[in-house]
Amino acid sequence: MSQPTATERIGIVGAGAIATGLARLAAERGDVVLWARSDASAKRASTVIEDVAAVVTELEALRDSTVVVEAVTEDIAVKKEVHALLADLLPEPVLVATTTSSLSVAEIAEAGGRPDRFAGLHVFNPVEKMDLVELAFPDEATEDTRSRFRDLCEHLDKTVVEVPDVPGFVVNRLLFPYLFDAVELGERTGLEPKALDTCMKLGAGHPMGPLRLLDFVGLDVAVAIAESIDVEVPERVREMIAAGRLGRKSGAGFYVYE
Repeated sequence: MSQPTATERIGIVGAGAIATGLARLAAERGDVVLWARSDASAKRASTVIEDVAAVVTELEALRDSTVVVEAVTEDIAVKKEVHALLADLLPEPVLVATTTSSLSVAEIAEAGGRPDRFAGLHVFNPVEKMDLVELAFPDEATEDTRSRFRDLCEHLDKTVVEVPDVPGFVVNRLLFPYLFDAVELGERTGLEPKALDTCMKLGAGHPMGPLRLLDFVGLDVAVAIAESIDVEVPERVREMIAAGRLGRKSGAGFYVYE
């Protein structure tokens, strides 16, 4: 029997958009603690979630959680470091997840030493608006682990699709070749970003065109994901990153933001 999801006490590791979005959503339904590595990160996270969830800088505060979700930067070395720290801290029964969107769940689980109680929990940004969760498990994950994570996602009002533990899962494996093909098409034809995006919005029914979506994701993040799934990155994208044009978060990418 899996434990009732309503009793899960969720700890979140990270202070970015996915971490804070997940914290806000989960806090509407239960107890949440978010751990940020530095005072500066904690301060940024607090401006987003201080009214609904506790923000701490002491890792020890996660010890009483029943589920801990790591949502740090999409870098395998950083994630492994975090999970090694969690392995030394958390009691054995605690479930652990990573929000990776492109890396090997099994490899991250190995760093934490509890693959039987581990999951890949790929939520999408903005967390509160996007319905899908791609759920991936190491082979060693127990049925209780699988059941509790499914229940948790459903408790958060998400639609769960269990996917294979392959780089990029389903969405990003299909999405990022398309996004960078759009960049290449614009380069070859001289088509302006707005025109290209309008074609895909109105012709294909997409809520956001590919270049606007790259800006929303962040070009640096997009490149990290693309490289992890062996998608070729257009030179123009690398030039934009070198120039500091990362997308919406930097004020400019394919579009300029106020």
